[in-house]
Amino acid sequence: MIWNKEIECMRRADLEALQLERLKWMARFCYDRVPLYHKRMEEAGVTPDKIKTLSDIRHIPFTNKSDLRDTYPFGLFGAPLKDIVRIHASSGTTGKPTVVGYTKSDLDNWSEMMARIVYGVGANEDTIVQIAFGYGMFTGALGLHYGLEKVGAAVVPCSSGNSEKQLMFMRDFQTNCLVATPSYALYLSELAKESGYPMSDYHLRLGLLGSEGCTPEMRDQIERNWGMFVTDNYGLSETGGPGMSGECMERDGLHINEDFYLCEVIDPDTGEVLEPGSTGELVVTTLTKEGIPMLRYRTKDITRINYEPCKCGRTTARMDKIKGRSDDMLKIRGVNVFPSQVESVLVGMEELGPHYQLVVRREGYADTLEVKVELIDGGVLERYQELEALHRRIEDKLKSVLGIVAKVSLTQPKTLERFQGKAKRVLDLRGEGK
Repeated sequence: MIWNKEIECMRRADLEALQLERLKWMARFCYDRVPLYHKRMEEAGVTPDKIKTLSDIRHIPFTNKSDLRDTYPFGLFGAPLKDIVRIHASSGTTGKPTVVGYTKSDLDNWSEMMARIVYGVGANEDTIVQIAFGYGMFTGALGLHYGLEKVGAAVVPCSSGNSEKQLMFMRDFQTNCLVATPSYALYLSELAKESGYPMSDYHLRLGLLGSEGCTPEMRDQIERNWGMFVTDNYGLSETGGPGMSGECMERDGLHINEDFYLCEVIDPDTGEVLEPGSTGELVVTTLTKEGIPMLRYRTKDITRINYEPCKCGRTTARMDKIKGRSDDMLKIRGVNVFPSQVESVLVGMEELGPHYQLVVRREGYADTLEVKVELIDGGVLERYQELEALHRRIEDKLKSVLGIVAKVSLTQPKTLERFQGKAKRVLDLRGEGK
């Protein structure tokens, strides 16, 4: 299913020609409209007229999240406030929030991008979609909302929380599509099984999950629990919100809306642009955004881009599911560890529930990793031989995947915290007591 065949199936050469045309426009737009970009481009000796090829983008300096905070609230806006029709912002839990603005054109483009993604996995006028993202300053809910309305879906804007009412609406409205974080979709499936209503009262067939990572193992668990087809989509508030990329029915990477974004993959340590097909940090340049344009924004997300055409017929490049974040990566005794690696081990074991927590401590001069995970059957804690065998099996699998020894703590069912938004899987205690 293809929403905009002219763009989504465009010849690679034609697509790159369009990207170059828009990159030249964006470089000029930023140079003329945003003082920070003007200053940095001048210092780097990169005026807009020097952008002759797509590869010339590497001469433009990077933009970082700190730039948004340093220019808070509107210093990176490319349009005057009279032309801004929407303002979103991050939670700002670690300081000043990052603020992003949208012109009317930006919102139209956002709806188009989301329409492509949701239509590509089956959302249409027959879809009744329940959005369980939090509405408000967070970009996720409204981003999907307008894209889904554009393809004719009936939107139920539940927002997050009040899980019993979520389930009631699912049953009564015959909701067949769910927008949520993977962890909340999983939590709702557990509540549904305990609610006293048969699972046949639920009609979910499609999950548009996002806002946090979801390993294939976690996805499989959600699909088994709900009996629905789960897809992933990707975006960041700083670059416009969800809609930058999304899976098709093949689920062989997330198709990038390349007429709106130019993506690079760099070495996160050196900033060097890597060869096509390499794994590294994703860098994103917006090609049409007016409210808050982004030149070479460092996402910190680790991925790989595949430029081969997809079996679905689309020719747009596909990015791998995010492996992790370069700034969330844990370094334990010199070894790089991503929470997704731990999840891939745990979720695939039938004795274990899908909820886990990683606890990092410093003991003496060494870092330690403890993996807490719930048992499906709490009675295993009373069966010593079975418990010891399970401990050894988990520790051996973790060592094989991570390359380090992790302490495993098995807990009773429903003892670890549940999350209605993004799951907080890592508890880093290394700075305590300093």
